[in-house]
Amino acid sequence: MIQLPDINEARRRISDVIVNTPLVRSTGLSRESGVEVFLKMEHRQKTGSFKLRGATNAISQLTEAEKIRGVVTASTGNHGRAVSYAATAAKVRATICVSNLVHENKIAEIRRLGADLRIIGNSYDEAEQEAERLAEHDRMVMIHASDDPRIIAGQGTIGLELLEALPNVATVLVAVGSGGLSAGVGLAISSLRPSARILGVSMDRGAAMKASLEAGHPVEVEELPSLADALCGGIGLQNKLTFKACQSLLDDVILVSEEEIAAGIRYAYDHEHEVVEGAGAVGISALLAGKVTALKGPIAIIISGGNINMALHRRVMAGDHTIFQQVG
Repeated sequence: MIQLPDINEARRRISDVIVNTPLVRSTGLSRESGVEVFLKMEHRQKTGSFKLRGATNAISQLTEAEKIRGVVTASTGNHGRAVSYAATAAKVRATICVSNLVHENKIAEIRRLGADLRIIGNSYDEAEQEAERLAEHDRMVMIHASDDPRIIAGQGTIGLELLEALPNVATVLVAVGSGGLSAGVGLAISSLRPSARILGVSMDRGAAMKASLEAGHPVEVEELPSLADALCGGIGLQNKLTFKACQSLLDDVILVSEEEIAAGIRYAYDHEHEVVEGAGAVGISALLAGKVTALKGPIAIIISGGNINMALHRRVMAGDHTIFQQVG
């Protein structure tokens, strides 16, 4: 597993590229929960999510020979966008594999940033299989969306920034998909503020990390459409890093329903004046739904992304319940 010095070194590498996103006190959530609540605005990152940190850290460490070979990855959207951005900046050829479940707005951004795009199958796992095939067949460099020490270290820089802005943080809510964000942030927080609770949050349908933690080993789950689409997909049966990291660093993983995710999206817009995607809203959702027990503040919620399809956002804001039929 990576160590705190790896995160510190990642911060040095990516400092000229990423934004040190603000940590903003939420008046409404502080009032409703009875403790101080702060939002780490990673959806304001250059590519609209935290993923640029890990992608930049990974690509910055490529050798000249690896740059010539090019990189390949699988993504639910945000990682692919970040790899596209970082690869283009480094003049490296990038191929992004996504499934048919990825929203068109994320696909369009990957294409706009100059990557080769392949749409494969109906799940992240199928897209990842294609990426691994390309890595072997075409000798491209695989950059896994989460289970990669360079990615984890890059995402961990959020934890360093959070602690600098809020040294006495007591509880951190972090979205959990395949575990790169929670592993990196968890390592940074636990190393420097061991008394803080680190709570993962995911959707209640197809939460691969939660199911794996309960089983005691990585397991496959059926990937289902969700408003928190960025958290979908498996963690990999051969997972080398993020499963063990989440197992040791997370105090719990909270699951939220599609209705609760929608409520989090609406709250972010109505009360915080922020447009966030479902995965970015899950921490707010868990707090609003009363699923964070033994509240102890100050609380920091990482708003991980804002790349929501705006037509979908309008439907969520209008209270259109047919969206639950489509993701159900």
